[in-house]
Amino acid sequence: MATVMPSSSGSALKIRDIVDGIGYIYKWSSDWGVNFPEANGDNQSPINLNSREAEYDETLNENSLSFNYVLCRETDIINNGHTSVMYLRYKAGDGAFRSDLTATPKSTVCGGPLKQGCEYELAEFRFHWGKEDSRGSEHTVNFKAFPMELHLIHFNTTLYSSLEQAMGKPDGIAIIALFIQVGKEHSGLRLLTEHLEDIQYKGRQKTVSAAFNPTCLLPDPMLRDFWCYSGSLTSPPCCESVTWILFRYPLTISHTQMEEFRRLRTYNKGETLATGEDGALVDNFRPTQPINDRIIRASFQ
Repeated sequence: MATVMPSSSGSALKIRDIVDGIGYIYKWSSDWGVNFPEANGDNQSPINLNSREAEYDETLNENSLSFNYVLCRETDIINNGHTSVMYLRYKAGDGAFRSDLTATPKSTVCGGPLKQGCEYELAEFRFHWGKEDSRGSEHTVNFKAFPMELHLIHFNTTLYSSLEQAMGKPDGIAIIALFIQVGKEHSGLRLLTEHLEDIQYKGRQKTVSAAFNPTCLLPDPMLRDFWCYSGSLTSPPCCESVTWILFRYPLTISHTQMEEFRRLRTYNKGETLATGEDGALVDNFRPTQPINDRIIRASFQ
């Protein structure tokens, strides 16, 4: 099991704690509900976004989605056997422009569909990808899948003290999702993708000591149309009451960067694999779930 890493606020990040060691495998995701009852809920994620059925909501732009992401000096990258996870490690004094040099900065988002008056802190970000470019994203748009999907996982620091405490609670977690296509290299992500070879095997982790600003993971400010809906975590324990915000326009990474993710492995170095298994960490996405009576809102027409 990977070592538990602290968040910028000092709280333990528990999504990985819960799933590590369980041995859940995406090809058996239909059985998750046996051990995780919430996976059988009516508001599960991911879903297919039918653009024609999404309802335009002008109120989403009245208090526009506002990001206050801050540069960090160290980033932990981890292979937990299911995905690659990145944690920003902020320290007191990071961001010298701040008046209080003793405070530990944090990257936050507010506004849009998020609970008014609340601030959500970026706790971690993780990726989901396919073995081939024809699949990989968890959500689909008009039944079209992308090669990869990025999840920026936030928790409500106004109401809760940690990601663990916020899980499954009203207005507790917000996930910003971005579709990723293959094309031009993403220069901002290069800082991390060039180190993926160091975490090729499950349980490996590395601290990258270089300046990284998560703002580079967001679309251009003029291209921030989004859909939103109420859903769940897409991996066990599949807690609901998650506010999903999915940007309309995808990011782009190079084929070389995409292949760095596909070289990751689901097993520990030296571990014997089961017959017929190649151990490649690919196709780590959950199939889309029924929308039921949920409404998909759009910030654009």
